Amino acid sequence: MISGHNGAGKTSLLEAIGYLSVQESFRGSPREALVRVGASSAVIRGEFEEQSRPTLVEVKIAPPRRDVVQRNRQRVSRVRELLETSRVTVFSPDDLSLVKGGPAERRRYLDDVLVSAFPRHATLRQSLDRILRQRGVLLRQAGGRLSPEIEATLDVWDEQLVDVADELTAARQQLVAELNPWVRDAFSRLTKLPESLELTYELSYAGDFRTALGLARASDLKRQSTGIGPHRDEVMIDLGDLDARSRLSQGRQRAVTLALRLASHEVVTHHVGSRPLLLLDDAFSELDEATANALVRELPEGQAVLTTAGPLPLGLEAAVTRFLEQGTLS
Repeated sequence: MISGHNGAGKTSLLEAIGYLSVQESFRGSPREALVRVGASSAVIRGEFEEQSRPTLVEVKIAPPRRDVVQRNRQRVSRVRELLETSRVTVFSPDDLSLVKGGPAERRRYLDDVLVSAFPRHATLRQSLDRILRQRGVLLRQAGGRLSPEIEATLDVWDEQLVDVADELTAARQQLVAELNPWVRDAFSRLTKLPESLELTYELSYAGDFRTALGLARASDLKRQSTGIGPHRDEVMIDLGDLDARSRLSQGRQRAVTLALRLASHEVVTHHVGSRPLLLLDDAFSELDEATANALVRELPEGQAVLTTAGPLPLGLEAAVTRFLEQGTLS
């Protein structure tokens, strides 16, 4: 357990641990924000135990250059190599955005679980972002007019987009189907409610993507951006007949987010054969007593790092407690 006053840097410590796993901030912070003001770079080092052997992971963050990542002093070029060393599941008060936030938050949740369970999918997300950027540049260059040259280049990007989009969409849909029983079970245990919690993946287009993309070309040229695809899809969360985003109390919404995290932890564990490290960032601070007690009962086995500015909930004991003050652990 990491204890400390508000503003002491507890979340930043967990953010650093998470970054060593996926080279991303679980808070969605840009890389520039991870470097101390006035400094040109930041270095994160962490030692993990991998198959009973210590593994040193180091990441140097120096925007705008790419991160320099090493494992046991050897350069690492792919995220999947870090995931072979450490996976994390994060519980945070900010998780409420998974329910109340926009579709991008829920797509990111799915993709994070996909990459953690199936590291090869990391290249899919990167490819999709690259293709959408290049297609967007071309659409802006076109200025709403489809010349033969623009049309030929757009055909090339569209072909690449269809291939990546079909694969990523299928992976997300399969993951939603796999998550659902875990989500329903976790929510039921947390709340004791009879209603069933259900995730539904909604496409941003009708029919097959290749046809829909062709039909959307005129509107894409007009708006100068790609209007349909995996980057526009939605994940609906319903409790019985109620839309969780707009029809549930905030307390119930927090229970939904806990169910999502517990479910993702179990799915990743099932596929990789080992439990991710739990990072609980002040996770109990905004829960009512009943939900906090239920979460204590439902926390999966395995190693966890928990931050708090107050006492632990009843039933939760820390094997080791450290105090964080002014960036130093004691």
